[in-house]
Amino acid sequence: MTLAREFHQLLKQYRWESGPIGSLVGMSAPVVIAVTSESPAEQAGVVLGDRIISINGQVPRDVIEYQLLVDEPSLSLEIDRSGLERVISVEKSSGAPLGVELDSPLFDRVQTCDNHCEFCFIYQLPPGMRRSLYLKDDDYRLSFLYGNFTTLTRFTEADLERVVTERLSPLYVSIHATNPAKRAEMLRNRRGGVSLRWLSALLEEGVEVHGQVVVCPGVNDGLWLEDTLAGIAEKFSTLASLCLVPLGVSRYTKEERMRPHTREEALFVLDTVDAWQEQFLTTIGKRLVFAADEYYLMAGMPFPPAESYEEFPMVEDGVGMARIFEREFFGHGGDPNRFRASGFFQAVDGAPAVGFRAPRVDNSTPVQLTSRRKTQTIILTGELGVPVIQPLVDSLGRENIRVLSVENQFFGGNVGVTGLLVGSDLKRVLLGQPEGARYLLPDVCLSGGRFLDGVELNELPRAVEVVPTDGASLRLALTSPSLSS
Repeated sequence: MTLAREFHQLLKQYRWESGPIGSLVGMSAPVVIAVTSESPAEQAGVVLGDRIISINGQVPRDVIEYQLLVDEPSLSLEIDRSGLERVISVEKSSGAPLGVELDSPLFDRVQTCDNHCEFCFIYQLPPGMRRSLYLKDDDYRLSFLYGNFTTLTRFTEADLERVVTERLSPLYVSIHATNPAKRAEMLRNRRGGVSLRWLSALLEEGVEVHGQVVVCPGVNDGLWLEDTLAGIAEKFSTLASLCLVPLGVSRYTKEERMRPHTREEALFVLDTVDAWQEQFLTTIGKRLVFAADEYYLMAGMPFPPAESYEEFPMVEDGVGMARIFEREFFGHGGDPNRFRASGFFQAVDGAPAVGFRAPRVDNSTPVQLTSRRKTQTIILTGELGVPVIQPLVDSLGRENIRVLSVENQFFGGNVGVTGLLVGSDLKRVLLGQPEGARYLLPDVCLSGGRFLDGVELNELPRAVEVVPTDGASLRLALTSPSLSS
Protein backbone atom coordinates (compact mmCIF):
# COMPACT_ATOMS: atom_id res chain seq x y z
CA MET A 1 0.00 0.00 0.00
CA THR A 2 1.81 3.09 1.16
CA LEU A 3 5.55 3.12 0.53
CA ALA A 4 4.97 0.80 -2.42
CA ARG A 5 7.11 2.95 -4.69
CA GLU A 6 9.73 3.48 -1.98
CA PHE A 7 10.01 -0.27 -1.56
CA HIS A 8 10.14 -0.73 -5.32
CA GLN A 9 13.07 1.71 -5.37
CA LEU A 10 14.86 0.05 -2.43
CA LEU A 11 14.50 -3.44 -3.85
CA LYS A 12 15.68 -2.29 -7.26
CA GLN A 13 18.85 -0.89 -5.73
CA TYR A 14 19.22 -3.95 -3.50
CA ARG A 15 19.36 -6.13 -6.61
CA TRP A 16 21.72 -3.79 -8.44
CA GLU A 17 24.41 -3.66 -5.76
CA SER A 18 27.23 -4.28 -8.19
CA GLY A 19 25.72 -2.25 -11.01
CA PRO A 20 24.57 1.36 -10.69
CA ILE A 21 26.85 2.18 -7.76
CA GLY A 22 29.88 1.40 -9.89
CA SER A 23 28.53 3.47 -12.78
CA LEU A 24 28.33 6.57 -10.61
CA VAL A 25 32.02 7.22 -11.16
CA GLY A 26 31.63 7.46 -14.95
CA MET A 27 31.21 5.41 -18.09
CA SER A 28 31.32 1.69 -17.41
CA ALA A 29 31.07 -1.11 -19.99
CA PRO A 30 28.10 -3.40 -19.22
CA VAL A 31 28.93 -6.88 -17.99
CA VAL A 32 27.16 -9.98 -19.31
CA ILE A 33 25.62 -11.80 -16.34
CA ALA A 34 23.46 -14.32 -18.24
CA VAL A 35 23.43 -15.85 -21.73
CA THR A 36 20.31 -17.57 -23.06
CA SER A 37 20.86 -21.11 -24.21
CA GLU A 38 21.05 -21.51 -28.02
CA SER A 39 20.66 -17.75 -28.48
CA PRO A 40 22.59 -15.83 -31.17
CA ALA A 41 24.93 -14.58 -28.44
CA GLU A 42 25.76 -18.09 -27.20
CA GLN A 43 26.24 -19.41 -30.72
CA ALA A 44 28.62 -16.53 -31.50
CA GLY A 45 30.70 -17.22 -28.39
CA VAL A 46 29.58 -14.57 -25.85
CA VAL A 47 30.17 -15.85 -22.30
CA LEU A 48 29.47 -14.76 -18.74
CA GLY A 49 31.73 -11.97 -17.56
CA ASP A 50 32.28 -10.44 -21.00
CA ARG A 51 32.26 -6.64 -20.97
CA ILE A 52 30.63 -5.11 -24.05
CA ILE A 53 32.78 -2.14 -25.08
CA SER A 54 30.98 -1.23 -28.31
CA ILE A 55 28.36 -2.49 -30.76
CA ASN A 56 29.00 -1.84 -34.45
CA GLY A 57 31.51 0.78 -33.40
CA GLN A 58 29.08 2.66 -31.15
CA VAL A 59 29.32 2.89 -27.36
CA PRO A 60 25.81 2.72 -25.82
CA ARG A 61 25.08 4.92 -22.82
CA ASP A 62 22.34 2.70 -21.47
CA VAL A 63 20.25 -0.36 -22.18
CA ILE A 64 17.86 1.73 -24.27
CA GLU A 65 20.56 2.56 -26.81
CA TYR A 66 21.91 -0.95 -26.44
CA GLN A 67 18.54 -2.41 -27.44
CA LEU A 68 18.28 -0.23 -30.52
CA LEU A 69 21.79 -1.27 -31.58
CA VAL A 70 21.35 -5.02 -31.06
CA ASP A 71 18.09 -5.03 -33.02
CA GLU A 72 20.25 -4.93 -36.16
CA PRO A 73 20.75 -8.26 -37.98
CA SER A 74 24.56 -8.03 -38.25
CA LEU A 75 26.49 -7.15 -35.11
CA SER A 76 30.14 -6.58 -34.39
CA LEU A 77 30.64 -6.76 -30.63
CA GLU A 78 33.86 -5.42 -29.19
CA ILE A 79 34.39 -7.49 -26.05
CA ASP A 80 36.74 -7.21 -23.09
CA ARG A 81 37.29 -10.71 -21.68
CA SER A 82 39.57 -10.84 -18.66
CA GLY A 83 41.53 -7.83 -19.91
CA LEU A 84 41.87 -9.08 -23.49
CA GLU A 85 39.90 -7.37 -26.22
CA ARG A 86 38.32 -9.29 -29.06
CA VAL A 87 35.62 -8.80 -31.69
CA ILE A 88 32.67 -11.19 -31.94
CA SER A 89 30.45 -11.19 -35.00
CA VAL A 90 26.78 -12.08 -34.63
CA GLU A 91 24.31 -12.81 -37.41
CA LYS A 92 20.61 -13.02 -36.55
CA SER A 93 17.19 -11.90 -37.76
CA SER A 94 16.45 -8.18 -37.52
CA GLY A 95 14.85 -7.43 -34.16
CA ALA A 96 15.58 -10.90 -32.76
CA PRO A 97 16.86 -10.93 -29.16
CA LEU A 98 20.62 -11.17 -28.79
CA GLY A 99 20.14 -13.36 -25.73
CA VAL A 100 22.16 -11.76 -22.94
CA GLU A 101 21.35 -10.06 -19.65
CA LEU A 102 23.49 -7.18 -18.44
CA ASP A 103 24.46 -6.13 -14.94
CA SER A 104 22.98 -2.62 -15.09
CA PRO A 105 20.49 -0.66 -17.21
CA LEU A 106 22.74 2.43 -17.25
CA PHE A 107 26.33 2.37 -18.47
CA ASP A 108 27.13 6.05 -17.96
CA ARG A 109 26.70 8.20 -14.89
CA VAL A 110 23.37 7.80 -13.10
CA GLN A 111 21.49 11.08 -12.77
CA THR A 112 21.33 11.31 -9.01
CA CYS A 113 18.73 13.39 -7.22
CA ASP A 114 19.85 16.81 -6.00
CA ASN A 115 16.59 17.54 -4.18
CA HIS A 116 16.48 17.43 -0.39
CA CYS A 117 12.84 16.62 0.24
CA GLU A 118 11.76 16.44 3.87
CA PHE A 119 9.61 13.42 3.06
CA CYS A 120 12.24 11.41 1.14
CA PHE A 121 12.27 7.87 2.51
CA ILE A 122 15.94 7.38 1.64
CA TYR A 123 16.79 9.96 4.33
CA GLN A 124 14.72 7.90 6.78
CA LEU A 125 16.60 4.62 6.39
CA PRO A 126 18.36 3.04 9.36
CA PRO A 127 22.14 3.40 9.40
CA GLY A 128 24.42 0.53 8.44
CA MET A 129 22.43 -0.88 5.52
CA ARG A 130 24.00 -1.72 2.17
CA ARG A 131 25.46 1.27 0.37
CA SER A 132 23.28 0.78 -2.69
CA LEU A 133 20.12 1.39 -0.68
CA TYR A 134 21.09 5.00 -0.01
CA LEU A 135 21.37 5.93 -3.70
CA LYS A 136 18.80 8.51 -4.83
CA ASP A 137 18.27 8.62 -8.57
CA ASP A 138 16.34 11.22 -10.56
CA ASP A 139 16.96 9.68 -13.96
CA TYR A 140 14.22 9.79 -16.59
CA ARG A 141 15.65 6.61 -18.15
CA LEU A 142 14.92 4.62 -15.00
CA SER A 143 11.48 6.19 -14.97
CA PHE A 144 10.89 4.80 -18.45
CA LEU A 145 12.47 1.40 -17.84
CA TYR A 146 11.23 0.62 -14.35
CA GLY A 147 8.60 3.17 -13.39
CA ASN A 148 10.76 5.16 -10.96
CA PHE A 149 9.47 8.66 -10.31
CA THR A 150 11.50 11.64 -11.47
CA THR A 151 11.05 15.26 -10.38
CA LEU A 152 12.42 16.57 -13.72
CA THR A 153 14.70 19.01 -11.86
CA ARG A 154 17.70 17.58 -13.74
CA PHE A 155 15.87 17.19 -17.03
CA THR A 156 17.33 19.05 -20.03
CA GLU A 157 16.45 20.04 -23.57
CA ALA A 158 18.59 17.13 -24.81
CA ASP A 159 16.64 14.76 -22.58
CA LEU A 160 13.36 16.05 -23.97
CA GLU A 161 14.59 15.59 -27.52
CA ARG A 162 15.60 12.02 -26.80
CA VAL A 163 12.33 11.15 -25.05
CA VAL A 164 10.31 12.51 -27.93
CA THR A 165 12.50 11.10 -30.71
CA GLU A 166 12.75 7.61 -29.23
CA ARG A 167 9.21 7.69 -27.77
CA LEU A 168 10.34 6.81 -24.27
CA SER A 169 6.86 6.51 -22.85
CA PRO A 170 5.33 6.23 -20.29
CA LEU A 171 7.22 8.31 -17.75
CA TYR A 172 6.44 8.84 -14.07
CA VAL A 173 6.73 12.30 -12.52
CA SER A 174 6.66 13.41 -8.89
CA ILE A 175 4.58 16.60 -8.75
CA HIS A 176 3.72 17.17 -5.04
CA ALA A 177 2.51 20.73 -5.73
CA THR A 178 1.75 22.77 -8.84
CA ASN A 179 2.38 26.11 -7.11
CA PRO A 180 6.02 26.94 -8.01
CA ALA A 181 6.96 28.33 -4.58
CA LYS A 182 5.36 25.43 -2.70
CA ARG A 183 7.02 22.85 -4.96
CA ALA A 184 10.44 24.48 -4.56
CA GLU A 185 9.89 24.49 -0.80
CA MET A 186 8.98 20.80 -0.74
CA LEU A 187 11.89 19.71 -2.95
CA ARG A 188 14.26 22.13 -1.21
CA ASN A 189 15.51 22.99 -4.66
CA ARG A 190 15.03 26.32 -6.39
CA ARG A 191 14.63 24.47 -9.70
CA GLY A 192 11.61 22.72 -8.26
CA GLY A 193 9.50 25.78 -8.96
CA VAL A 194 10.25 25.87 -12.67
CA SER A 195 10.98 22.26 -13.62
CA LEU A 196 7.32 21.43 -14.23
CA ARG A 197 7.74 23.25 -17.55
CA TRP A 198 9.24 19.98 -18.71
CA LEU A 199 6.04 18.18 -17.72
CA SER A 200 4.10 20.60 -19.91
CA ALA A 201 6.53 19.98 -22.78
CA LEU A 202 6.24 16.20 -22.44
CA LEU A 203 2.47 16.30 -22.44
CA GLU A 204 2.41 18.66 -25.43
CA GLU A 205 4.51 16.11 -27.33
CA GLY A 206 2.03 13.37 -26.55
CA VAL A 207 4.24 11.48 -24.08
CA GLU A 208 2.23 9.35 -21.65
CA VAL A 209 2.96 10.59 -18.13
CA HIS A 210 1.68 9.36 -14.77
CA GLY A 211 1.93 11.76 -11.84
CA GLN A 212 2.30 11.37 -8.10
CA VAL A 213 1.65 13.62 -5.12
CA VAL A 214 3.07 12.60 -1.74
CA VAL A 215 0.64 14.30 0.63
CA CYS A 216 2.41 15.61 3.74
CA PRO A 217 0.12 16.69 6.62
CA GLY A 218 0.39 20.40 7.32
CA VAL A 219 2.59 20.97 4.27
CA ASN A 220 0.75 20.28 0.99
CA ASP A 221 -2.61 18.94 2.19
CA GLY A 222 -5.82 20.85 2.86
CA LEU A 223 -6.16 23.96 0.69
CA TRP A 224 -2.75 23.32 -0.85
CA LEU A 225 -4.00 19.96 -2.11
CA GLU A 226 -7.04 21.68 -3.60
CA ASP A 227 -4.69 24.20 -5.23
CA THR A 228 -2.55 21.39 -6.67
CA LEU A 229 -5.53 19.59 -8.18
CA ALA A 230 -6.80 22.87 -9.60
CA GLY A 231 -3.36 23.32 -11.17
CA ILE A 232 -3.57 19.82 -12.63
CA ALA A 233 -6.97 20.63 -14.13
CA GLU A 234 -5.68 23.88 -15.61
CA LYS A 235 -2.24 22.88 -16.88
CA PHE A 236 -1.80 19.10 -16.83
CA SER A 237 -5.21 17.55 -17.48
CA THR A 238 -3.70 15.32 -20.20
CA LEU A 239 -1.84 13.30 -17.57
CA ALA A 240 -2.58 9.59 -17.92
CA SER A 241 -3.28 9.39 -14.19
CA LEU A 242 -2.43 11.02 -10.87
CA CYS A 243 -2.09 9.20 -7.56
CA LEU A 244 -2.16 10.69 -4.06
CA VAL A 245 -0.05 8.70 -1.62
CA PRO A 246 0.30 9.35 2.12
CA LEU A 247 3.55 10.35 3.73
CA GLY A 248 5.57 7.43 5.06
CA VAL A 249 7.46 8.22 8.25
CA SER A 250 10.09 5.94 9.78
CA ARG A 251 11.46 6.36 13.28
CA TYR A 252 14.68 7.68 11.77
CA THR A 253 13.23 10.85 10.30
CA LYS A 254 14.91 14.04 11.51
CA GLU A 255 12.33 16.38 10.00
CA GLU A 256 10.10 18.04 12.60
CA ARG A 257 7.26 18.73 10.16
CA MET A 258 6.96 15.15 8.98
CA ARG A 259 4.24 13.15 10.76
CA PRO A 260 1.59 10.55 9.83
CA HIS A 261 -1.93 11.53 8.83
CA THR A 262 -4.76 11.59 11.34
CA ARG A 263 -8.00 9.83 10.46
CA GLU A 264 -9.67 13.20 9.85
CA GLU A 265 -6.90 14.19 7.43
CA ALA A 266 -7.25 10.89 5.59
CA LEU A 267 -11.00 11.45 5.28
CA PHE A 268 -10.36 14.92 3.87
CA VAL A 269 -8.07 13.48 1.20
CA LEU A 270 -10.70 10.91 0.21
CA ASP A 271 -13.45 13.55 0.08
CA THR A 272 -11.17 15.74 -2.04
CA VAL A 273 -10.45 12.88 -4.43
CA ASP A 274 -14.15 12.07 -4.76
CA ALA A 275 -15.00 15.68 -5.57
CA TRP A 276 -12.24 16.08 -8.14
CA GLN A 277 -12.99 12.74 -9.76
CA GLU A 278 -16.50 14.02 -10.46
CA GLN A 279 -15.10 17.21 -11.96
CA PHE A 280 -12.61 15.37 -14.13
CA LEU A 281 -15.27 12.90 -15.29
CA THR A 282 -17.42 15.82 -16.38
CA THR A 283 -14.67 17.79 -18.10
CA ILE A 284 -12.29 15.19 -19.58
CA GLY A 285 -14.21 11.94 -19.36
CA LYS A 286 -12.05 10.11 -16.83
CA ARG A 287 -11.41 10.23 -13.09
CA LEU A 288 -7.68 10.99 -13.48
CA VAL A 289 -6.90 11.28 -9.74
CA PHE A 290 -6.85 8.34 -7.32
CA ALA A 291 -6.04 7.81 -3.65
CA ALA A 292 -3.69 5.07 -2.46
CA ASP A 293 -5.31 2.16 -0.64
CA GLU A 294 -3.82 3.16 2.69
CA TYR A 295 -6.00 6.25 2.84
CA TYR A 296 -9.07 4.01 2.99
CA LEU A 297 -7.46 1.90 5.71
CA MET A 298 -6.51 4.98 7.75
CA ALA A 299 -9.98 6.45 7.36
CA GLY A 300 -11.78 3.18 8.09
CA MET A 301 -13.61 3.42 4.76
CA PRO A 302 -14.36 0.66 2.24
CA PHE A 303 -12.32 0.48 -0.93
CA PRO A 304 -14.02 1.77 -4.09
CA PRO A 305 -15.39 -0.84 -6.52
CA ALA A 306 -12.86 -2.27 -8.94
CA GLU A 307 -14.40 -0.57 -11.98
CA SER A 308 -13.78 2.89 -10.50
CA TYR A 309 -10.00 2.40 -10.80
CA GLU A 310 -10.13 2.65 -14.60
CA GLU A 311 -7.85 -0.28 -15.46
CA PHE A 312 -5.61 0.27 -12.42
CA PRO A 313 -2.98 2.57 -13.97
CA MET A 314 -1.13 3.11 -10.66
CA VAL A 315 -1.27 -0.27 -8.95
CA GLU A 316 2.49 -0.17 -8.29
CA ASP A 317 1.84 2.86 -6.08
CA GLY A 318 -0.70 1.05 -3.96
CA VAL A 319 -3.73 2.35 -5.85
CA GLY A 320 -6.26 -0.47 -6.16
CA MET A 321 -3.94 -3.21 -4.90
CA ALA A 322 -6.53 -4.46 -2.42
CA ARG A 323 -9.25 -4.78 -5.05
CA ILE A 324 -6.92 -6.59 -7.43
CA PHE A 325 -5.82 -8.96 -4.68
CA GLU A 326 -9.46 -9.63 -3.80
CA ARG A 327 -10.40 -10.33 -7.41
CA GLU A 328 -7.45 -12.69 -7.79
CA PHE A 329 -8.33 -14.47 -4.55
CA PHE A 330 -11.89 -15.16 -5.69
CA GLY A 331 -10.83 -16.14 -9.20
CA HIS A 332 -12.37 -13.14 -10.94
CA GLY A 333 -9.11 -12.10 -12.53
CA GLY A 334 -6.92 -9.20 -11.53
CA ASP A 335 -5.16 -6.48 -13.42
CA PRO A 336 -3.84 -7.89 -16.74
CA ASN A 337 -0.95 -5.41 -16.51
CA ARG A 338 -0.16 -6.07 -12.87
CA PHE A 339 3.57 -5.51 -12.25
CA ARG A 340 3.88 -4.61 -15.90
CA ALA A 341 6.86 -3.47 -17.87
CA SER A 342 6.59 0.10 -19.04
CA GLY A 343 7.00 1.57 -22.51
CA PHE A 344 7.83 -0.56 -25.54
CA PHE A 345 10.51 -2.33 -23.49
CA GLN A 346 8.07 -4.84 -22.08
CA ALA A 347 10.77 -7.48 -22.26
CA VAL A 348 14.04 -5.68 -22.81
CA ASP A 349 16.67 -8.09 -24.00
CA GLY A 350 19.60 -7.14 -21.79
CA ALA A 351 17.99 -5.08 -19.02
CA PRO A 352 18.30 -6.50 -15.51
CA ALA A 353 15.04 -8.14 -14.50
CA VAL A 354 14.08 -5.75 -11.72
CA GLY A 355 11.23 -3.38 -11.07
CA PHE A 356 8.27 -3.81 -13.40
CA ARG A 357 10.14 -6.54 -15.28
CA ALA A 358 10.83 -8.63 -12.20
CA PRO A 359 9.11 -12.00 -12.01
CA ARG A 360 6.90 -12.13 -8.94
CA VAL A 361 8.44 -15.46 -7.90
CA ASP A 362 12.14 -15.15 -7.10
CA ASN A 363 13.50 -18.46 -8.35
CA SER A 364 16.70 -17.95 -6.38
CA THR A 365 14.77 -17.93 -3.11
CA PRO A 366 15.25 -21.23 -1.26
CA VAL A 367 11.63 -22.10 -0.46
CA GLN A 368 11.37 -24.14 2.71
CA LEU A 369 8.35 -26.41 2.81
CA THR A 370 6.89 -27.62 6.05
CA SER A 371 5.11 -30.95 6.23
CA ARG A 372 1.75 -30.87 4.51
CA ARG A 373 -0.53 -31.82 7.37
CA LYS A 374 -0.52 -29.08 9.96
CA THR A 375 -3.01 -28.19 12.65
CA GLN A 376 -2.70 -24.49 11.89
CA THR A 377 -1.73 -22.29 8.95
CA ILE A 378 -0.39 -18.82 9.78
CA ILE A 379 -0.11 -16.06 7.15
CA LEU A 380 2.66 -13.58 7.91
CA THR A 381 1.94 -10.02 6.79
CA GLY A 382 2.60 -6.39 7.62
CA GLU A 383 0.16 -4.45 9.77
CA LEU A 384 -1.49 -2.89 6.73
CA GLY A 385 -2.02 -6.28 5.13
CA VAL A 386 -4.23 -7.63 7.91
CA PRO A 387 -7.45 -5.69 7.12
CA VAL A 388 -7.08 -6.70 3.47
CA ILE A 389 -6.32 -10.39 3.94
CA GLN A 390 -8.45 -11.19 7.01
CA PRO A 391 -11.87 -10.84 5.29
CA LEU A 392 -10.68 -13.06 2.45
CA VAL A 393 -9.49 -15.73 4.87
CA ASP A 394 -12.75 -15.49 6.84
CA SER A 395 -14.68 -16.22 3.65
CA LEU A 396 -13.10 -19.69 3.54
CA GLY A 397 -14.71 -20.65 6.85
CA ARG A 398 -11.53 -22.35 8.06
CA GLU A 399 -10.80 -22.08 11.78
CA ASN A 400 -7.24 -23.38 11.36
CA ILE A 401 -6.03 -20.34 9.35
CA ARG A 402 -4.72 -17.29 11.15
CA VAL A 403 -3.41 -13.96 9.85
CA LEU A 404 -0.45 -12.78 11.92
CA SER A 405 0.43 -9.09 11.93
CA VAL A 406 4.17 -8.36 12.09
CA GLU A 407 5.01 -4.96 13.56
CA ASN A 408 7.85 -3.29 11.69
CA GLN A 409 10.18 -2.19 14.48
CA PHE A 410 13.15 -2.08 12.11
CA PHE A 411 11.81 0.99 10.29
CA GLY A 412 9.29 2.04 12.92
CA GLY A 413 7.01 5.02 12.47
CA ASN A 414 3.93 4.31 10.36
CA VAL A 415 5.68 1.74 8.15
CA GLY A 416 3.28 -1.18 7.94
CA VAL A 417 3.50 -2.35 4.33
CA THR A 418 4.29 -6.04 3.87
CA GLY A 419 6.99 -5.35 1.29
CA LEU A 420 9.17 -3.69 3.93
CA LEU A 421 9.07 -6.59 6.41
CA VAL A 422 12.58 -7.58 7.46
CA GLY A 423 14.13 -10.69 8.93
CA SER A 424 14.83 -9.28 12.39
CA ASP A 425 11.16 -8.46 12.97
CA LEU A 426 10.06 -11.84 11.64
CA LYS A 427 12.56 -13.55 13.94
CA ARG A 428 11.13 -11.69 16.94
CA VAL A 429 7.54 -12.59 16.10
CA LEU A 430 8.16 -16.19 15.04
CA LEU A 431 9.96 -17.06 18.26
CA GLY A 432 6.66 -16.63 20.08
CA GLN A 433 4.71 -18.83 17.66
CA PRO A 434 4.15 -22.62 17.79
CA GLU A 435 6.70 -24.87 16.10
CA GLY A 436 4.08 -27.19 14.64
CA ALA A 437 2.32 -24.59 12.50
CA ARG A 438 2.62 -23.98 8.77
CA TYR A 439 3.82 -20.45 7.96
CA LEU A 440 3.19 -18.60 4.68
CA LEU A 441 5.38 -15.64 3.74
CA PRO A 442 4.80 -13.39 0.66
CA ASP A 443 7.75 -13.24 -1.72
CA VAL A 444 7.56 -9.45 -2.04
CA CYS A 445 9.79 -8.91 0.99
CA LEU A 446 12.61 -11.12 -0.30
CA SER A 447 15.36 -10.85 -2.88
CA GLY A 448 17.58 -13.85 -3.43
CA GLY A 449 16.45 -15.35 -0.13
CA ARG A 450 17.42 -12.21 1.85
CA PHE A 451 15.46 -9.43 3.49
CA LEU A 452 16.35 -5.74 3.34
CA ASP A 453 18.17 -5.98 6.67
CA GLY A 454 20.45 -8.72 5.28
CA VAL A 455 18.86 -11.59 7.22
CA GLU A 456 18.56 -14.73 5.10
CA LEU A 457 15.44 -16.83 4.85
CA ASN A 458 17.10 -19.86 6.40
CA GLU A 459 17.96 -17.83 9.52
CA LEU A 460 14.31 -17.60 10.58
CA PRO A 461 13.47 -19.67 13.68
CA ARG A 462 10.52 -21.38 11.96
CA ALA A 463 10.41 -22.95 8.50
CA VAL A 464 8.26 -20.91 6.13
CA GLU A 465 6.74 -21.39 2.70
CA VAL A 466 7.31 -18.49 0.31
CA VAL A 467 4.16 -17.68 -1.67
CA PRO A 468 3.89 -15.34 -4.70
CA THR A 469 2.32 -12.04 -3.69
CA ASP A 470 -1.04 -12.29 -5.44
CA GLY A 471 -4.49 -13.37 -4.36
CA ALA A 472 -4.70 -16.45 -6.57
CA SER A 473 -1.45 -17.87 -5.17
CA LEU A 474 -2.56 -17.28 -1.59
CA ARG A 475 -5.88 -19.02 -2.16
CA LEU A 476 -4.12 -21.95 -3.82
CA ALA A 477 -1.74 -22.23 -0.88
CA LEU A 478 -4.69 -22.24 1.54
CA THR A 479 -7.08 -24.53 -0.33
CA SER A 480 -4.96 -27.00 -2.31
CA PRO A 481 -5.85 -30.52 -1.14
CA SER A 482 -2.16 -31.43 -1.00
CA LEU A 483 -1.28 -28.47 1.21
CA SER A 484 -4.29 -27.75 3.41
CA SER A 485 -5.00 -29.62 6.59
